[in-house]
Amino acid sequence: MRRAVQRGGRLAARPRRLAATLLALAGTMGLAACGSGGAAEGTITVYAAASLAAPFTALAESFEAQAPGSTVRLNFAGSADLAAQILEGAPADVFASADAATLARVEEAGGVAGSVQKLATNIPALVVPAANPAGIETLADLERPDVKLVLCAPQVPCGAAARELAEAGGVRLAPVSEENSVTAVLGKVTAGEADAGFVYRTDAVRAGNEVRTIPVPHAGEAAVTYPIAVTAGAAGTGREELAREFVEYVTGEQGQRVLTDAGFGRP
Repeated sequence: MRRAVQRGGRLAARPRRLAATLLALAGTMGLAACGSGGAAEGTITVYAAASLAAPFTALAESFEAQAPGSTVRLNFAGSADLAAQILEGAPADVFASADAATLARVEEAGGVAGSVQKLATNIPALVVPAANPAGIETLADLERPDVKLVLCAPQVPCGAAARELAEAGGVRLAPVSEENSVTAVLGKVTAGEADAGFVYRTDAVRAGNEVRTIPVPHAGEAAVTYPIAVTAGAAGTGREELAREFVEYVTGEQGQRVLTDAGFGRP
């Protein structure tokens, strides 16, 4: 049975409901076999950016259903944390990062087997609690001294994207807290612990009516591309074939449909 290891914080009820919806969508598209006919068996561990939690949970379950004898274990956290764990020898077979630069660091250190593939795209989004108690209406409002802003840390992809967007808008950000994952930022906004936070469009989608998205001009110009690759740890082991099948599955048509339904853009 697949187990999700949630190092970056627990999945909230709404993401679990979204994952269930996406799983139903994956099921309606049929149990198409992977490139090698779904012949590989065994257990693989997939390290994936926290923002991929809902669609990857659904895709792991549908992948297991069409590949009998396979098990996909999932570990969701901030991309920078996951990269550090992999480089320290964590037993990951697949790594899906929220930006190209983070996975590139792993690749440059010899942590990737084979080629890196583009998985999806995402756009930074400025969200506030549904009631918007601080009355934030524009990006410039974030400069007010009374606004409690929460961001991802600069080394985390969602943090880098937020700062790029603010710089393009001529706005100086002064966060009261910097988090290691986008899930943590969203959690503080929905809990009312922050007046605003930068997440991704997909996070705003899964949060539903718990948040309000504030339009930010040119947000698309700060879009991030999610890459995915089989790690060097899987190379030459009995897990490598299954790991490659999973990558092919999530980058293929069925995976792309589930990711698109979750709010991601195609690569």
